[in-house]
Amino acid sequence: MKKFMDNHFLLNTDTAIKLYEDTAKDLPIFDFHCHLDPKEVWENEPYNNITQLWLGGDHYKWRTMRMHGIGEKFITGDAEDWEKFMAWAETVPHLIGNPLYHWTHLELKNVFGIEKILSPATAREIWDECNEKLQKPEFLPRALIERSNVQFIGTTDDPLSTLEYHQLLNRDDSFKTAIAPTFRPDGALFIERPAFVSWIEKLAEVSGQKINSFDVFLSALNSRVDFFHENGGRASDHDIPNMEEIESTKEEISGIFSRRLQDEQLSGAEIAAYRSYLLKELGKMYAGKQWVMQLHMGALRNNNTQMKNLIGTDTGFDSVGETNLAAGLSRFLDALNQEDALPRTVLFNLNPKDNAVLAGMMGNFYEEDVPGKIQFGSGWWFNDHIDGMEKQMRDLANVGLLSHFIGMLTDSRSFLSYARHEYFRRILCNILGDWVEKGLIPNDMKFLEQMVKNIGYYNADKFFLHR
Repeated sequence: MKKFMDNHFLLNTDTAIKLYEDTAKDLPIFDFHCHLDPKEVWENEPYNNITQLWLGGDHYKWRTMRMHGIGEKFITGDAEDWEKFMAWAETVPHLIGNPLYHWTHLELKNVFGIEKILSPATAREIWDECNEKLQKPEFLPRALIERSNVQFIGTTDDPLSTLEYHQLLNRDDSFKTAIAPTFRPDGALFIERPAFVSWIEKLAEVSGQKINSFDVFLSALNSRVDFFHENGGRASDHDIPNMEEIESTKEEISGIFSRRLQDEQLSGAEIAAYRSYLLKELGKMYAGKQWVMQLHMGALRNNNTQMKNLIGTDTGFDSVGETNLAAGLSRFLDALNQEDALPRTVLFNLNPKDNAVLAGMMGNFYEEDVPGKIQFGSGWWFNDHIDGMEKQMRDLANVGLLSHFIGMLTDSRSFLSYARHEYFRRILCNILGDWVEKGLIPNDMKFLEQMVKNIGYYNADKFFLHR
């Protein structure tokens, strides 16, 4: 019987153990997509307690606490931080089978050196030990990043952002990790949202352009792409609930845009046509900068209207959507490709039934001397568990080239989440080790070690930064 989370955790063969211990374990981290706040990194203030670091903004945890019956007061409400931590400790023993159970204990072990199992019985001693350590310099936000050997962080940023803290961090020679903004133009694409017109007004302010037409709107967006590029931006990111490619003319979209600025109601077909057209225009802008375009597809968001109205969006009430994205995605990528304007692209699916669609789709488009120009992104959100990661890599390997895969990302708001890269790397090494042990691939350790290095770090570095 194996001991829980020992040094060979998730590694079931001698080959897997060797690949992880000798190659994957000490690789640097290229975290190309997350939701960290660069302001917190710049200010580098200590956390008062583990609740603020661990539970603040983490809708993964909030969701499971609710499913365990914890009251909202102890999740996003006004309970004391100790009470919230205790509510989490009460939930954790019931998370067996959920990746949060593993991540929780990996973070305690890796960051705090705590190997106790979190439960109501151990909550007070873990609380006290974590809080004592959080006051030490090596537990400040920047130190947590550096201790995890993170070389690159891609944040997620509204085009309206001043990127003030990115600029400050990039001028600070004492902090070595590169923190780059990622262009996330939800405000531009979701024309149906009540805040759309006010977002356009703010875009006019930051771009210095009076936006009274669709042409000026595109010019203003392009100026923000330029601004992000000047400040280290090399990627965009998009929330794609439904991937639809709709044929329409610029004149038609200009009319839809103008009507929306006048607060007129749009039909569902008009909204879809506008979003499809604008996404292609943005893709051309990204290709012009040699950026990476990331498409996160299939989230069914804000399912609980009552809670959305009470505590807002991104609070744990999203889930997996039904998708029919194959034809739309194909037409979208092909439309850009026909204009020689298809950027490097990462395709993420939230519904695992789309694995084969994305794994197959990536082989339809290519660029000479750019290995893996279209990427099938790692298991995302509801798929970033053992089964989901294994399935994503096996499906990719079955019809594509696993060796060119750009690997894992945290997609997190927490400075502790780099344990997810370890989780992923152990799973990767275990897959390869299993194939060796079964005689499915040669026991060529030199090649496999380089493959692990590339998937764990170097492929992403080359893909995003054109090394």
